[in-house]
Amino acid sequence: MKVFRGLPNAASRAPCALAIGNFDGVHRGHQALLARLREVASKMGLESAVMTFEPHPREFFAARAGDPSKAPTRIASLRDKLQSLAKAGVDRVIVEHFNAHFASLSPQEFVEKILVQGLHVKWLIVGDDFCYGAKRAGNVATLIEAGKQYGFHVESQPTVTSSGTRISSSAVREALLHGDFARAEELLGHPYAMSGHVIHGKKLGRTIGFPTLNVRVAHKHPALSGIYIVQVHGLDDHPLPGVASIGVRPTVDDSGRVLLETHLFDYSHLCYGRLIRVEFLKKLRDEEKYTDLPTLTAAINRDAVEARAYFKQLTDAATSATDRI
Repeated sequence: MKVFRGLPNAASRAPCALAIGNFDGVHRGHQALLARLREVASKMGLESAVMTFEPHPREFFAARAGDPSKAPTRIASLRDKLQSLAKAGVDRVIVEHFNAHFASLSPQEFVEKILVQGLHVKWLIVGDDFCYGAKRAGNVATLIEAGKQYGFHVESQPTVTSSGTRISSSAVREALLHGDFARAEELLGHPYAMSGHVIHGKKLGRTIGFPTLNVRVAHKHPALSGIYIVQVHGLDDHPLPGVASIGVRPTVDDSGRVLLETHLFDYSHLCYGRLIRVEFLKKLRDEEKYTDLPTLTAAINRDAVEARAYFKQLTDAATSATDRI
């Protein structure tokens, strides 16, 4: 899969079938849209392309309004989003920088400069609630009319539902907010996880008996915050059990930087630079600020004991099921 930061150069602007959206989480609704994109692209002999945005448009407008709380929490990093799009079989992705200039484009300018001149779109698919252009003045109806004028076909993806509920990024965020990982998996089509390279930290965990694998979280408002039972992929031929904290670590750091810290049970190898994927299984509690390190250490120990009991229960249940066969 080819990835472009902004519009491709002239040599790379082969005609394409295009899908436009934020694709945060690439949930089952997105997957249905992408399957349709691949199907049509194959029939028409075109490359399948996706246009997505960084930052999320609502994040941009929230920052411009001086109210970051209005920005949506992020389900996936750009890395994880691109990985999901590659897995979906997309040929190329255009990551458009959503800034003041892009936001000011009129619907007509968006069609002419981005879709026609910039991407040579021949077929386009969007969600049925898609809006575009300054002040969201364009919609699916105006896009269909523009397509007739400029020679590209427009299709809108109908709503995809699960258990009677619309599958959306908002629904995934709601499930993650409440620690409902079974529901999140139902909406996403796979267990929820975050990936990243292990970086050096303050190494405080070593001094209190709980060394951690640290992964930087790119966004200030991830969809998760708190303490979780997890398993980590990428370090062995099987997932490794552990307990993780994602948040700003108020007891030991006042920078406000979000970090994912994972303590693996009975594991002592150095992993700096390794790419890992942390799969979330159960929420234990919210992040808290403690008065001192001994109090923090005692809380981490309680979390580890509960997480170990969780994995033992899983192992015992698997053993019992095997014995009954």
